[in-house]
Amino acid sequence: MKKVVISGMIGNGLEWYDFALYGMFAVIIGHLYFPSDNEVVSMMAVYGTFAAGFIMRPFGAILFGYIGDKWGRKVSLALSILLMALPTACIGILPTYADIGIAAPVLLTLIRLLQGLSLGGEFSGSITFLVEHSPVKKRGLIGSATIFSLAVGVLLGSIVATLCANMLPQDELEEWGWRVPFLIGIVIGLVGFYIRHYTEESPEFMEAQKHGKTSKRPVRDVFGQNYKELLIAIACYLTVTVPFYTMSVFVIGFLRKAKGFGMDETLFMNAIAMFVMMLTVPISGYLSDRIGRKKIMFCVTVAFLVLIYPIFWLLINSEGNMIYALTANVLLGAMVGLYGGPIPAFLVDLFPTRIRYTGIGLSYNISAALFGGTVPLVATWMINSTGYQSSPAFYLMACMLVTLFALKYYKDPVKESKPRKKAKAK
Repeated sequence: MKKVVISGMIGNGLEWYDFALYGMFAVIIGHLYFPSDNEVVSMMAVYGTFAAGFIMRPFGAILFGYIGDKWGRKVSLALSILLMALPTACIGILPTYADIGIAAPVLLTLIRLLQGLSLGGEFSGSITFLVEHSPVKKRGLIGSATIFSLAVGVLLGSIVATLCANMLPQDELEEWGWRVPFLIGIVIGLVGFYIRHYTEESPEFMEAQKHGKTSKRPVRDVFGQNYKELLIAIACYLTVTVPFYTMSVFVIGFLRKAKGFGMDETLFMNAIAMFVMMLTVPISGYLSDRIGRKKIMFCVTVAFLVLIYPIFWLLINSEGNMIYALTANVLLGAMVGLYGGPIPAFLVDLFPTRIRYTGIGLSYNISAALFGGTVPLVATWMINSTGYQSSPAFYLMACMLVTLFALKYYKDPVKESKPRKKAKAK
């Protein structure tokens, strides 16, 4: 079990390191690949390309979900990590707009599409793989390792980016220094592939395969037989994906462009937020095994709904005040971690083994593609259109209300599996 958890965490963490780098260097990429006299236009272009990667994620869920539900989780996960590492390394050598003109942003967009295709199968596969290996009574805790490793991967990317920002002058960072973390991606891919190749297949999948209970058409079965579970999963994942990409992409750009913080400062605050998220994820995962996923997710969503406007107030008033900005980042990290801990086990609970990889992949990636990946673009557009820097807070609130509504229809197996107390004799 330890070997499976560690291998799953390392592979997943390395994938998220690759994918996170783009958001952390978004401002520099905007200058180099989408030059414009208007800063808002430049940032919307780079965030639009970021969102483009999410368009491919449902297709990645279909492709890798089909492989994972038909031939095994292990095969699918090994392929997905290679497909992430190669395009990431390509970003590190891609010529800029000044070198090859319009071909530069076009090629960058194509690379992002390939990354999105890969991540569409990776994260859902990692969730399925880990939770299927775990004992039923520890699914919340062990499943939270996938969210934990997500934070580790993003934190690692943030640390590497921060080191580059602190060790190099700004002109050298923008000229070549930002490319180094992307080039490391090829090494990461080979390490991750080796780890994945030598882990054991999911026992639940092997049992289903042995008895001929795998699905020949998992996508059709998900939409035809498990569409209610699909909708519940999409709605409940909103309170992970929307705040997460607000924290890990939008806030970094907002603090730099609108509040005057340096790149090293914004990346440092993001690293602290990811560290806090890492600490809170296993706590809520553990508690979900004791008192139920639904109760944890409902309570945290309500608390998040109350806190989101004060968090944006701190961000808006953070100019010249790093304490405000850091507090906002820490609160975001804590709330995303507390809500995200039970999510992997929650998703596995929803779908049967024969279509689980595809079901989790579609729900998670549809939610992330439509609402998570578009957050930086939507938030920037809302602020520019309304003139109110707090306007994105209301978008997050709306997503959380949808989650609360969907949770009403989720039957928590942890709660239902507990024996009822015998009535006292009168």
